[in-house]
Amino acid sequence: MIYLDYQATTPLAPEAAAAMRPWLETNFGNPHSPHRIGREAAAAIEVAREHVFHALNFQPARVERSRDTLSSEAENKRLGSAQQGPSTSLGANGERRLFFTSGATEAANWALKGAATRLPENKRKIVTLATEHACVLDTVEWLGGLDFDIDIIPVQPDGLVDLNRVADHVDDRTGLVAAMLVNNEIGVIQPVAEISAIARRHGALVFCDAVQGFGRVPVPLDACDMVAVSAHKVHGPKGIGALWIRDGVAIDPLLHGGGQEGGIRSGTLSPALCVGFGEAARLLSGRQEEDRVHVERLRATALSQLDGWSLNGSADRRYQGNLNLRCEGIDAARLISEVRGVAFSAGSACASGSGRPSHVLAALGLSEREARSSIRLGFGRYTTEGELAQALALIREAAQRQRIFAA
Repeated sequence: MIYLDYQATTPLAPEAAAAMRPWLETNFGNPHSPHRIGREAAAAIEVAREHVFHALNFQPARVERSRDTLSSEAENKRLGSAQQGPSTSLGANGERRLFFTSGATEAANWALKGAATRLPENKRKIVTLATEHACVLDTVEWLGGLDFDIDIIPVQPDGLVDLNRVADHVDDRTGLVAAMLVNNEIGVIQPVAEISAIARRHGALVFCDAVQGFGRVPVPLDACDMVAVSAHKVHGPKGIGALWIRDGVAIDPLLHGGGQEGGIRSGTLSPALCVGFGEAARLLSGRQEEDRVHVERLRATALSQLDGWSLNGSADRRYQGNLNLRCEGIDAARLISEVRGVAFSAGSACASGSGRPSHVLAALGLSEREARSSIRLGFGRYTTEGELAQALALIREAAQRQRIFAA
């Protein structure tokens, strides 16, 4: 099957799978245990944490040292025997600032709920965008039930928010603003740095869901107070994500128990998942330009072969590996079932079973009929031009059959 659903999940990088294998088989120690195999697991997690942090910062590719050398350095750092300064993924006081989670949904819930509970009485307004992921919108709705004032800003027909409208909605009562970097359904890139500038003028915290942008477009870390990322969107394993928290920003725990992650996130970490995430992030740091050029070439191929289809969302301010397209006279759900040799979608995998039209496409002003005639094609590192051309031919043929029968 030809896979064109990269926004739902990405193929696991072979290097990540290989890096994970020893931690699934022989190196099974609990990373929170004090004995040698526990310390080895903990050291591997710290190396992974550094790789994720550097990818989040989009640092230029560095001269790579061997994995054994990195593991040794991380263990020395943990044991306090190395004369080194604090890791760049740590705060000024040596506290962790990048915390592993079970995924981006946990990270978003933790950021929003954990920050909201600390807002003062005069700053209990939360502002977000109509096109956010469900993990943000549903969490914000839940907070609204706790007497927080919720303000959801509509977007323009191209999916981008009007900054003048943001300025109208964010005021001195606002304590928290949430804005997604790259939309998971239509791929548009929101002006997060500009949104943040408005929020900070009013003393509000800024949370960014950077899941779809991580490793693909620069993450404006300086403009954010909290950022969520996920491994399985960047060729890492499912079940692992991370929340970056700016040094000096305090949030309450979401999970209570042993406080294994920096004393504020409880639960035994999986060394295998953390290592897989770290290796996927390390690859991102070294393949940024190669991946970008490849994706842009695939996008050009796709657009050249889909005459008669309209692009949903901005054509310019978007991640090019996400094409959300609509075609008059087709039913996307039927098209997906008919083109059995290609894996693609009609929108977010999280909402695919609801039967409701996409809230993102509705926010763009599309009718229900237009939304139901829209498909999302996602491609990336492991998609070949030949596969894409073959898949597009199958989609075109099935769409043409639908239009003929509908006429």
